[in-house]
Amino acid sequence: MVKTSTVWYGSMIQGQAARFASLGAKFDEMIRQLDFCTIKKGDKVALKMHMGFEEDFQTVPVYFVRKIVKAVKEAGGYPFVTDYPTAIYNAVDRGYTSETCGCPLIPIAGIKDRYVYHGDFEFGGVGEIGFAGVLHDADVLIDVSHAKGHAVSDYGGAIKNLAIGGLAASSRWHKMHGVENSVDWWDADKCTPAHAEELVKSCPRGALKYDAKKHKLTLMEGTCTNTNCLKCVEADEGVGCLEIKPEFFQAFNRLMALTTEEILSHFDREKRFFFNFMMDITPQCNCLGMIQPQIVPDVGVAASRDICAVEEATLDLIGKATFLPEMVPPYIGDFSRDDKLHPFQRIWGRLKNPYDQVKYAEELRLGTRKYRLVEIMPPAVAAKMQTPKLVYERQPTFY
Repeated sequence: MVKTSTVWYGSMIQGQAARFASLGAKFDEMIRQLDFCTIKKGDKVALKMHMGFEEDFQTVPVYFVRKIVKAVKEAGGYPFVTDYPTAIYNAVDRGYTSETCGCPLIPIAGIKDRYVYHGDFEFGGVGEIGFAGVLHDADVLIDVSHAKGHAVSDYGGAIKNLAIGGLAASSRWHKMHGVENSVDWWDADKCTPAHAEELVKSCPRGALKYDAKKHKLTLMEGTCTNTNCLKCVEADEGVGCLEIKPEFFQAFNRLMALTTEEILSHFDREKRFFFNFMMDITPQCNCLGMIQPQIVPDVGVAASRDICAVEEATLDLIGKATFLPEMVPPYIGDFSRDDKLHPFQRIWGRLKNPYDQVKYAEELRLGTRKYRLVEIMPPAVAAKMQTPKLVYERQPTFY
């Protein structure tokens, strides 16, 4: 019998204009339900976040980070927030400091991104990958993720926060990205140099690169953002040297599942906690370092001790949200009008599936996609509860 994992969910919508029904109160209860009792006194507890870059403020609000930190301290643990060195150094620009978070901020692989341990991966010819040493040293993992779209994986949440965010810079950019070209998608024998140049010109995003000396065509998945486009396939009609297929886009998600497996292997299952924040659900990753429009309204927060369950539930909840076509920026290009597709697929194309990474993670036994959703203080329930006296200022005032 397949195990079902519990996912706690707090909706952004509240049943009353009262603090007991707000997302803040729901989040407090979510932490209680997760139960940090498995955090032992003296445990070093890593809160892995993506803290953003430059002007990107659409990351997990420090308000929630502070609540998690407080609960960890009450359990006897020593929490610290960790992310890439660049994000840590500039975190103050987005309101993250040791004072506001309530704990130290530590670069995930040291101050020069060189504190790493290595793992070898046969998949896609990737070879050696450098994993962040600071994350490896922790006793407990709390994966605090901002759920959003992603041009390569279609979706970025708890898995991506570890799979990419848990690596040293050289592996993030030069090993993970590019693995898609290990999948056969171009027939060099059918493609003349002249035709290759035509294919390059056909791509409106410059995702195709041709090396005439090596007679090699490269497709950069991170630039080939919108598979609703496929102008290159149109330009290839009658020649047939291109085969753009789902497997090409699945390679990145498969590798993410593998690197996540390696990172999680260093933490006991009872010392893994996952929070997905479904707020400011943007089309692309926080790596862009810029403010982006929301493609669906705010949904809320999901939490679990199971990474697969929390990801599946997060995607299902976002999938039920109202797609906002007027918020899709022009640089995305055409989006699908098929409302049966997941919002992320409507933007990035049906060849990219946001659920793939979760499926691969489940195959690696990192968790189960079968979940029981327990909603904290549902709006309909809160609406029928007795309304407490509304107090606007409970703390000391200055007048």
